[in-house]
Amino acid sequence: MYRLKICTSFASAHNLMHYQGECENLHGHNWKVEVSVEAVELDRAGLGIDFKILKSETNALLKTLDHKYLNELQPFRDTSPSSENIARYVYSELSSRLNNENIRVVCVTVWESDFACASYYE
Repeated sequence: MYRLKICTSFASAHNLMHYQGECENLHGHNWKVEVSVEAVELDRAGLGIDFKILKSETNALLKTLDHKYLNELQPFRDTSPSSENIARYVYSELSSRLNNENIRVVCVTVWESDFACASYYE
């Protein structure tokens, strides 16, 4: 089994729902996103998945979140766009795009600052 990981980022604004404190107010983050996948076997080039493909699929998804007010986007209209929920959303979306008999998304970690992150995995 092989594990591959990429890191990328996006910027957006949000406010936490059902939260009492400063984060209930509109504010923004420069989010860092880590995506880990597992590969059962390597291809003829010795790759589990080409990093270009993993980065391209992840960045295409994150482009839909980049420079947006997350609370207005469909996935977060009724769900607080917390780091935890963003990680779950990215995990779910990438799993539907990438998972096959050889590749499986295993974990997505979303950093909202240099000191705080949330991971989602199944």
